[in-house]
Amino acid sequence: MSLQLAVSKSGAVGALAALLIAGTGVGSPAQAQVDLMNFEPSPQHLVMTRGAPNRQLLTAIEGAGGEVVFQHDLGIVFVRGLSDEAAANLSVVRGVTDVQADEWFAGDTSIESEALASSQVFSPDDPAAAFFYPRQWHLQAISAEPAWAAGRTGSSDVTVAILDTGIDYEHLDLQGRVDLSRSVSFVGIDDFFTENLFPGRALIADLHFHGTHVAATAVSNGIVAAGVTSKPTLMGVKVCTFTDFSCSFAAVISGILHAVDNGADVVNLSLGGGFPKAGNGRFVGFINKVYNYARSNGATMVVAAGNAATDLDRNGNIFASYCDAPGVICVSATGPTDADSVNGPWTNVDAPAVYTNFGRSSITVAAPGGNTGGRVWAACSTTSLLISVCRTSPTFVVGVFGTSMATPHVSGLAALVVEDVGRRPGRVKSAIQQGADDLGQRGTDKFYGKGRINVSRTLGLE
Repeated sequence: MSLQLAVSKSGAVGALAALLIAGTGVGSPAQAQVDLMNFEPSPQHLVMTRGAPNRQLLTAIEGAGGEVVFQHDLGIVFVRGLSDEAAANLSVVRGVTDVQADEWFAGDTSIESEALASSQVFSPDDPAAAFFYPRQWHLQAISAEPAWAAGRTGSSDVTVAILDTGIDYEHLDLQGRVDLSRSVSFVGIDDFFTENLFPGRALIADLHFHGTHVAATAVSNGIVAAGVTSKPTLMGVKVCTFTDFSCSFAAVISGILHAVDNGADVVNLSLGGGFPKAGNGRFVGFINKVYNYARSNGATMVVAAGNAATDLDRNGNIFASYCDAPGVICVSATGPTDADSVNGPWTNVDAPAVYTNFGRSSITVAAPGGNTGGRVWAACSTTSLLISVCRTSPTFVVGVFGTSMATPHVSGLAALVVEDVGRRPGRVKSAIQQGADDLGQRGTDKFYGKGRINVSRTLGLE
């Protein structure tokens, strides 16, 4: 999904709380409902430092009444609870190079939902037997099934971090796949709602549905719907809020560093946005430093190209987050233009999606993201506050389209390639490019990059 700059969360929180009180099927005591309506999210800031944050800075933050949400020796402190004025005062502390108010990047999505109509239990060893697999044109398009038949269903030793709205680890397709000990939430708004409405659930519980869908597209038990793989380990890193599907920049940067430092082999970012390069050179330099850190520590970064149907090669003064970052795999979207039914046959399965961003020097590869003739189908969260039917059973899927959906197809494939080449992001990227089906203009195409991914060919099975 392509994300654009957003503003305050407070209006969305109030509207959502009013909706809850009106009745959405989520049980909560009356006092908790009042608290939800009155909840005001704390201001957030990103403090950048020269080297590791020093004790003087941390003491200054504490003394001003702020909370250190995350800090890293690369030179970052994610601070919550300070006014703009109090945060600006930190700029005089020794070692501080910049203080920025946090930005939120917001997006939209389109959904369909449908219930599982069978109680039969299938095996992760045979994802093609998943109940909804017949309508998953997107996995058929990338030749995933021959890889499954050859026993390439992934390894639990490989970890895929999903930076998103969280993951529903209770959904049938995701049970046992998520390592909660390494999962974390950086979204205070969601933490508050989770604790009040779903007590006992881990803070990475997905109150939206986006992160669950993304995670299950990359890795799924293959009971309700199949994923590209079925056995890698997932790490949930919540950086986006359910209230309006927006993502905190400070949370994203913190989430990347957390994922890398906790052993993620692949990091999926189905989110994005952009900001002017002019006047933000230090900021761009810091982003590049974070991504270079990830790459040098063995993490393959897979990011969405975005849904604005624009040429990323001609975006002028805009730094595209995060296709402009170094070493990433930037993914555009493909999908059918028509279908006879939800189970196909489908027409022009590899057509560039009408919404996808493009650019010959920007796009690495393409993957199925959905189009006018079909959506991508995967798990829906049982804690979703947006799709109430999904809360009734861990057997629901949703159909969604966007470059957000294309990206985890590549992350699932990257997890398989890591098994073969190890934690070498450059080699992982090259293998995926070399194994892709060359579509559009021969060589590098503005919509397909080096081509639409092919799982079996990349793994040497064709």
